[in-house]
Order: sequence, then structure tokens, then C-alpha cells
Amino acid sequence: MFDPETRTQDAELEAIFNNALRAVVRRQPLPRVEARFYPYAGLSSTIRLRDGRVYARVSDVLATSPPEVLHALASILVGKLYRIKPSKEHERIYRQYASLPVVLTASESARRHRGYKIMTSPQGKVYDLEEIFEELNARYFDNRLKRPQLSWSRARTRRVLGHHDHVHSTIIISRTLDSPRIPRLVVEYVLYHEMLHVAHPPKVVSGRTVYHGRQFRADERRFEHLEAALRWLDEIAAPARRKRRSPARKPRPARP
Repeated sequence: MFDPETRTQDAELEAIFNNALRAVVRRQPLPRVEARFYPYAGLSSTIRLRDGRVYARVSDVLATSPPEVLHALASILVGKLYRIKPSKEHERIYRQYASLPVVLTASESARRHRGYKIMTSPQGKVYDLEEIFEELNARYFDNRLKRPQLSWSRARTRRVLGHHDHVHSTIIISRTLDSPRIPRLVVEYVLYHEMLHVAHPPKVVSGRTVYHGRQFRADERRFEHLEAALRWLDEIAAPARRKRRSPARKPRPARP
């Protein structure tokens, strides 16, 4: 369906990206820009260079943003595309706007309605996440935490071993840890870390979202087998670190 308002917004967005491109790229001719607002699940925005053309997709949550905010975002994305460090002023303008309560609320609403989590089961082949959650909740939180949805991941990831999503109220633990070769204390620590995210929600401080604040770190040090768990996690993550050092890496789209 043709939407004149959306078409006008996209045209204005393309003009903003063209201006940002001219400020960064000195050689001529400049690549053609195709910029669109896109219904992402949150504030995600992406940019790619393909076949001599720049494709930019900006979250439609930002469609009514002031022009200076969109210009700052465009400058950040274009800079990352060409591996040029964005200015601190552009980062400040964008992050300050993105941390406004009204923008955060709109972003979380988009994630809640458009996004989804791929869940499996809390019962693994070796470890039961619900059982471990209840034990940790009693041991460290006096049973105060409301249990979110718990699940083992579908894939055996090593780079991200645990993830808490406060919008969807979920904790997902990497299936890599559901193994008889992995001590229970490692699973307990990773799950405990994600439970701390439930107990200490992220806060916006000076335009930046802080996930691991002072109290979070203090509570994290309360874990009984912290040092042993960290040594195991270093060993588990070692293959992923070696893979990241490999020169044959597929390029990814730039994000703010």
C-alpha cells in the first residue's frame, strides 16, 4: 500500500545519509544511497555497501526523531561503514536521545510486539535450569526473584553462554554447558549472573545503559565458587577466541 507520509520520511532520511556520506567520503563519485525506516524489533539500525550502493535501514521507532539526531546516527553508521571513528558529539547526541524514557518505552514496545525468543526447554540432558534457579534463588536471593522463562539455547554457543532479556522476561543458557564434562558450579555461576540482571535491571547513566553496576559486581562476588567458575569459563571460551583471531572473517553489517 502506498503511504505518502512514509515515502516523504524515507526521502528525508536519504538526504540525511547523503549529507553524512559527503562529509566522510572524499572521493567521487559518491555511492548512491537507499535509506529506509524499517520495523525492527527495537532501536536496531544497519548499513551495508553492496555493488557500489549504500543501503541503510533505520528503526521506525526513530521516524519522528529531530533531524540532528538522525544526522548523528547517519554519521555514526557511515563512519563505521568506512572504518572512521565517529565524533564524540555525534555519539553524545544519538545516545542522549536514545536514552530518553519515551524512546526507551517505544523501543521496548516494539521488541515486545515484533520480537520473539527461540525457546527450547529448561530441562537439559544433564542439568535442569528450573531446579538450579530455585536453589540459587533460595541461597542468594531469599526466594525474592520471580522466575522468568528459562531455556537452553538451540545451538552450542561459546561466545555468549547466557543471556537475560528483560523485555520478554527470559533467561537462555548456552547448550554448551549442558554436558557431563561441565561441572555444575559453572552452570550455576552463569545462571546466577543472569539472575543478577533480573535483580539489578539496566540503568541509563549519562546517556549510556549500564548493565553491570557497582551493586551488581558486589553481588556477583558473593558467588561461592567464583574463581573456579571463571577458570572454567576461560577454558570454554578459548576456542571461540582463537576463531575470532582468524583472518578469514565474513564482514558484518555496521550497527550503532
